[in-house]
Amino acid sequence: MALWTILIIIMVILIIIELVAQWIWTLCIAAGCLAGAVAGLCDASAGIQLALIPAASIICYLLLIPWLNKWQKNTRKRMGANAATGMDALIGRTAIVTEPIYPGRLGRARIDGDYWQIRIPNLEQTVYRDQKLVITGYDSIILTAKTI
Repeated sequence: MALWTILIIIMVILIIIELVAQWIWTLCIAAGCLAGAVAGLCDASAGIQLALIPAASIICYLLLIPWLNKWQKNTRKRMGANAATGMDALIGRTAIVTEPIYPGRLGRARIDGDYWQIRIPNLEQTVYRDQKLVITGYDSIILTAKTI
């Protein structure tokens, strides 16, 4: 079997891994395999084909990472608060109280089916079940909120 066919097979496997795992480096190595396979189709020697794999992978990485960073920055700018992920995505969301929140104590609330411990700073009156809150921040896994 010719080296270029092996490189095509490796490239396909790396692209499948990229689709599943979303690691940028697998895409870059797949591009390196493509460069080696193209060189093989142009009757380049096995040494040149193998040398093109790391060279093209590094070039792909050096070109792809700045482009992806710029794309991500533009997406965050365009989407604003909607681009937040993880715990930051909860800030500004509405929560429904599931367990009463007493002054100075923690309570529980639901956001999209997930239950969270909630603290309301400077709370003077008990917040009862089914009342709505707005998430204002978090400390570890305890959300802080204010009443609506």
